Amino acid sequence: MAFKDFVKNLFTSNEDKKRMEYAKFLDGYSPIFSQFGQNVYASDVVQMCIDVIATECSKLQPKHIRTDRDGMQVNVNSSISRLFKFAPNELMATRDFIEKIIWLLYMNYNAFIYPVYELKTNRRGNAYRDYTGFYPLNPSQVDFMQDTSGRLFVKLWFANGDKFTLAYSNMIHLRKKFSVNDIMGGGMNGQPDNQALLKVLQINDTVLQGLEKAIKTSLTVRGIIKINTMLDDEKQQAERKRFEEAIKSSQSGILPMDLKGEYIDLKPDPKLIDKDTLEFLQSKVLNYYGVSVPILSGDFTDEQYQAFYEKTLEPLIISLGQAFSKCLFSTRELDVGNEIVFYPQKLLFTNTKNKIAVADILGNRGALTNNELLSLFGYPPYEGGDIRNMSLNYIDTNYASEYQMKRAGMRKTTEVIDDD
Repeated sequence: MAFKDFVKNLFTSNEDKKRMEYAKFLDGYSPIFSQFGQNVYASDVVQMCIDVIATECSKLQPKHIRTDRDGMQVNVNSSISRLFKFAPNELMATRDFIEKIIWLLYMNYNAFIYPVYELKTNRRGNAYRDYTGFYPLNPSQVDFMQDTSGRLFVKLWFANGDKFTLAYSNMIHLRKKFSVNDIMGGGMNGQPDNQALLKVLQINDTVLQGLEKAIKTSLTVRGIIKINTMLDDEKQQAERKRFEEAIKSSQSGILPMDLKGEYIDLKPDPKLIDKDTLEFLQSKVLNYYGVSVPILSGDFTDEQYQAFYEKTLEPLIISLGQAFSKCLFSTRELDVGNEIVFYPQKLLFTNTKNKIAVADILGNRGALTNNELLSLFGYPPYEGGDIRNMSLNYIDTNYASEYQMKRAGMRKTTEVIDDD
């Protein structure tokens, strides 16, 4: 089945599934950058920034959880959990799925994910959705419409000419820089607004092109041979040929010259752009995406990663959870505590010393089970390890207040006896 037909079947189920042909992708996109132009993603710095964000987000662990009235959370064994565990669709593992979403979000300032489901009935006779896949889409154009009842629909146009009209409520929609447009992220027309960044990138590209030309030019002419006599054209050609032959045949790098010839060496002296200028231009790009040089290089401290997480990753993680929860659950399901949470492995990046400190504090207070403590250090769980241990040095605050009141009462009674 062609990829084109495969995606069509996400929306209509009456296609012939037996015919085989080469895959035809809907986006019609070729990742080839011939010149800089208006495309910010032709910049290597931009690509590296988005790549590091997408890579970090791909480590997230999406979960379907339910929170009860007491605030206790449990993992729900559902079709959503099954898809999130390994493969949200036939084409992607969970890591690929999340990375794809982040790339689409940063490239288009909007990301659309279509959830495929079947309506089923449980034992109580209540209808529910049995989800069978989540598919990131990359439309070339998006139109929003509404019917006579005011229900919102979205028409997706793809680069190969296909178009589909779907209920907006059935679409997971992530937005970046959600500002002037009422529905879409980006600028007024719902497209990426990169004008501020584009100016910096164009200057940076001009500087790099000038640097490349300066180096090539300085290495083109290495020296001049001065012939100390008058030569006609034929003799000049013969002398040049003799000089070239001498260069080719020289084993020691020393050229024998007669009294008529003199070689003048031209020392290459390329004029390079100063380091501070290049660093300033690149820092403007890094700040735009919330990525620092240590994060980009992978040589960061705990504090630097924590700043990167809070400024750049955490807003994305919150948006992912809210967008999926809003689309996948009904109002009633949300009211009883169902939600999608993208859990980060926040302690995996920190050093062993800090992990031990966290384990000591949370472990002694019964906040983590033994297996959860092992997972902090990358060790597998063991049978019977889902228990919580607590130090006897810590007690409930209510008991502490009661204990202090009793002590105060005992002292007061003693004082009365002493007065008698």
